[in-house]
Amino acid sequence: MSQQILIVEDDHLQRQMLVTLLQRKLEYQSLEASNGREALKVMESEPGKDVKLIIMDIQMPIMSGMETLEVLKQKYPFIPVIMLTGSKDINDAVWAMKLGAIDFLTKPYEGERMVITVQNALKISTLSREVSRLKSEKEGRFTFENLIGYEDGLSKTVTLGRKAADCDLPVLITGETGTGKEVFARAIHGESSRAGKPFIAVNCGAIPSQLVESTLFGHEKGAFTGATDKAIGKFREADGGTIFLDEVGELPLDTQVKLLRVLQQKEVEPVGAGKPISVNVRILSATNRDLESEVSAGNFREDLFFRLNVLPVHVPSLRERAEDIPSLAHHFIERFCAMEGGLPKDISQKALSHLTGYDWPGNVRQLENIMNRAMALADNNILELDDFSSLLSGKDIPTLNIVTETRQAINLITDDGGFKPMQKIEDEAIQLALEHYDHNITQAAKALGMAKSTFYKKIKS
Repeated sequence: MSQQILIVEDDHLQRQMLVTLLQRKLEYQSLEASNGREALKVMESEPGKDVKLIIMDIQMPIMSGMETLEVLKQKYPFIPVIMLTGSKDINDAVWAMKLGAIDFLTKPYEGERMVITVQNALKISTLSREVSRLKSEKEGRFTFENLIGYEDGLSKTVTLGRKAADCDLPVLITGETGTGKEVFARAIHGESSRAGKPFIAVNCGAIPSQLVESTLFGHEKGAFTGATDKAIGKFREADGGTIFLDEVGELPLDTQVKLLRVLQQKEVEPVGAGKPISVNVRILSATNRDLESEVSAGNFREDLFFRLNVLPVHVPSLRERAEDIPSLAHHFIERFCAMEGGLPKDISQKALSHLTGYDWPGNVRQLENIMNRAMALADNNILELDDFSSLLSGKDIPTLNIVTETRQAINLITDDGGFKPMQKIEDEAIQLALEHYDHNITQAAKALGMAKSTFYKKIKS
């Protein structure tokens, strides 16, 4: 497991007591150091990458807690630090908080007080990291450092992406659905000279064909039926920054002609305007299609393809970089906890091995969905293999065929021809699942996609 807490304490007995407390009460593993200098070495080591919290004594030989705290907050600003002391001097607490400690406990402390303090610190830390990530994304300053796995399976792709960020040429990002092409585009923008300027993402495949042109280039009031107001369009929204055209292969041929003009002339012509307007926009585009084949089939303009594909970047599928799955899984756990306000959770090594060995046809997006579902249904602090096996293989919970495998089907229609209330339908589904699984609540709850606690409440209500 990777949810590590570093305990920095020169008293061996005190250190061991704290290790035992955290393991027994919170199921967290601990790393140990007897002084500040040793703590810094631990943080620089491979296990140190997994440290989520530091608990540190103030009075220590070689390098004091205060000295160490100052260095830690410079190098690892998002890792919370709880300070401990046997002194009653309030100035120690004030100084520790000024240096960046998240909390301060006086020895001897009660075990429950320590548990609550650790839980609160981890909650705050998780939320802070997520807020920082969202803020950098919103401000157009999301970088490759924010990517998960950029040091492992994505290292070569990131190297190419950083070169793309150093210039202002069009980039075509290819890769399967769900690999994170938009995230990669945001990182290119965030490390480019346009960082901090608008980043406008457009899913070309989601725009109705009759509205593609006005959505991208804007329109004048009254230019067509329904155009009750003037719209500047996505390209002018991105002026000075970057526009990301996702699923660019879905654009109609007539729109492709106008997009080619934008690339060549650096200007757009809103629908009904009659004259072009200059724009200063960098174009990043993405597709999961083979555009060269689309060109051969006459579905995509060859001249536009060459204009967009100046710097090609391919984002590998998740099965091609399985070494990134553990870090991605932990990232999604942290994000879920931050969004839902729950305590930080972890995942067992057995479950992680199961995830790493899966093929992931839906790539990172599928992994995120699976992790979110497991987190919502899990009853324990540690996600175990049982929380994932049914989601990935379907072997541990038989498929429920309501019509053929049960004594009755759920009928949505009442005897008088109306619809049954949703509450009634839900009650019947719960009863049917219970009967099918011989009143095994765990299997019935999972089959219906409910947390066990929610299932219990619905049975009792």
